[in-house]
Amino acid sequence: MKNIFFITAFSLMLCSCGGSGEDYPVPEPTPVINKAPSTPVQTTPLNNQLCIDYVVDFQWNAASDPDGDTVSYEMQIATDNQFTQNLLTKTSSSTTISVTLNKGVAYYWRVLAKDSKGLTSMYSSTFSFYTEGDGESNHLPFLPVIVNPKLNSIEQDAIVTLEWTASDVDSNDTLLFDVFLDNINPPTTKVVENLSETNLNQTLESSKNYYWKVVVKDDKGGETIGQVWCFKTD
Repeated sequence: MKNIFFITAFSLMLCSCGGSGEDYPVPEPTPVINKAPSTPVQTTPLNNQLCIDYVVDFQWNAASDPDGDTVSYEMQIATDNQFTQNLLTKTSSSTTISVTLNKGVAYYWRVLAKDSKGLTSMYSSTFSFYTEGDGESNHLPFLPVIVNPKLNSIEQDAIVTLEWTASDVDSNDTLLFDVFLDNINPPTTKVVENLSETNLNQTLESSKNYYWKVVVKDDKGGETIGQVWCFKTD
């Protein structure tokens, strides 16, 4: 009788383990990849705008998030277009922020979107604007913006084209440029003066570090000294 009991129990164990006796791994769940929100687009103040009121309302279009996450915004304002001088950072859950600024100053601003999981978009374009000063008839040009060579790039050719853009809130002003280029920082060698174009070809030595800057001048005596940019020749 005992033998019959053990045989029956053993048979039930075999049946419960399946016919093949093989163990199949449980598949791992597919990870959910968070996607960044879209980059906001500025609407106010516009690029190169003159703001009469020094209490400035900053506005931008709402960003979209592909995952449906809640989106907030981080805005930066500075007095240079590299956002290193007098940097002010503001955060908001809406698409508008009001900031009180100084009169008669050129400012630069940009904004990014951040989702509820901490992932951020790219920064928007950098917009420049000027706050009107008391009794001011002429406004200084905005800082020049680098185009070529890219900052800290390595240039392969012996002839390098230096290129930049510049603007002035006084749209009728004629802009001229002094370009400084050197192997020392800051550069002291002026390679051209009162240039009307925004590009300049230079034949350079290989395996050298170069530093350059552009001084922007309007036809009313206003002058803005640009930041120092650098690159290297191969």
